[in-house]
Amino acid sequence: MTNTDLARSILLDASGITPNDIDKVLARLGTKGIDAADIYFQSSRLEHWALEESIVKESSYIIETGVGISAISGEKIGLAYSNDLALAPMLEAAAAARSIANSTSSSVNKVKIPPKFSSKTLYQPLDPLVSMPDANKVELLNKIDAVARSRDPRIEKVSISLTAAYSVIMVIDQDGTAFGDIRPMVRLNVHVIAKSGKRIEQGSSGGGLRRGLDWCAEESNYRRIANEAVDQALVNLEAVATPAGTMTVVLAPGWPGILLHEAIGHGLEGDFNRKGTSAFAGRIGQRIAAPGCTVVDDGTVTESRGSLNIDDEGTPSQYTILIENGILKGYMQDKFNAHLMGTISTGNGRRESYAHLPLPRMTNTYMLPGSHTHAEIIASVSKGLYAANFGGGQVDITSGKFVFSASEAYLIENGRIICPVKGATLIGNGPEVLTKVAMIGNNLEFDPGVGTCGKEGQSVPVSVGQPTLRVDGLTVGGTVTD
Repeated sequence: MTNTDLARSILLDASGITPNDIDKVLARLGTKGIDAADIYFQSSRLEHWALEESIVKESSYIIETGVGISAISGEKIGLAYSNDLALAPMLEAAAAARSIANSTSSSVNKVKIPPKFSSKTLYQPLDPLVSMPDANKVELLNKIDAVARSRDPRIEKVSISLTAAYSVIMVIDQDGTAFGDIRPMVRLNVHVIAKSGKRIEQGSSGGGLRRGLDWCAEESNYRRIANEAVDQALVNLEAVATPAGTMTVVLAPGWPGILLHEAIGHGLEGDFNRKGTSAFAGRIGQRIAAPGCTVVDDGTVTESRGSLNIDDEGTPSQYTILIENGILKGYMQDKFNAHLMGTISTGNGRRESYAHLPLPRMTNTYMLPGSHTHAEIIASVSKGLYAANFGGGQVDITSGKFVFSASEAYLIENGRIICPVKGATLIGNGPEVLTKVAMIGNNLEFDPGVGTCGKEGQSVPVSVGQPTLRVDGLTVGGTVTD
């Protein structure tokens, strides 16, 4: 049974929705004045467990089911949605979406229809919520708690969260073509607080992917995550103040690719470039990065958090080259923005749920490896900063300016990492930062599976990656020293 057949069985057959019902809804959407339309069905279940103070303090289970119907006319989009999978509210939603799209307003609108009560398979269509008994989940949380606390007596608090999600989606185009997907997801997070005298520091780590909870229960996985959180907290207990100024910065492989995601990736999404609000608008074919820099968005990485068999418009995920050897090659597109820009979707149409419109969004965004070893890059720096891990950050899409805080960083002197520092922030400009890349490592790594991207109030899972990078002339905010 294909994913589409399975999704049809779970979403349509179980709700009593027939092919004739779908035809009636599509007919209600109509064709006059409507350029494109779709029906988006979704059923999602999410389970969350949390342990604090060695006690399981939270266990929640959320079920969400609904249908969103969208219609496009020129630059106008209408969306109507309902959490009642029945013919009457779907017909009402179709009429509302058509009316909004055909209105004289140029803005994007959406309305909620209240319920009327009385290709390559990148991941398996399994249900992680039933892959482990509840007693085993509690046992797992306690094991991880014990691992973290046993590492060092300075660990005072441990918080652990375990999340599993199972989402079934189906998209039906205006012509009646159906596309379905079954999407599992698991995630394990560990956060610790360490205290030495009056000094208190924290550390965190996590991981996840599109699999079952068996991945979280593998001892090598949960021990790695717990130990990384503890290591970060203990390192920060010994950290000194970060010197401020312009300096060479070495970015670690993996999760530091979040800087690439925020400072560069969002600026390469189709909607910002169609509207001319991105710093990269109109620059296809121009050099925007140093030679050797090749950046891709790849929704086809097996089991990765950001991967999709199909996007939320039914387009198969793709491997899209954004920047090739420093030259801007293209943007990430959904169907709507691609149509208005005279191109085609790249499989990047994503939405948080049936109650949201699709937007061009990243999946797994990463830089391809170069030729230098990690050791060579560190040895090349006479004085600088090694950013091993990142916390939060902000970016202005229009100007490209960004600020990122490093949750774990070290000083480099004479080609050696000498001591940890705290309070480091990286300040720069997205269109400029890639032009300052001086060395690219041969050690591409992905983040462990913790990325969530926000845009226009919608959150979707993503992944990032990069090899070790040397970036010259970045501004580092910290503490001014003599």
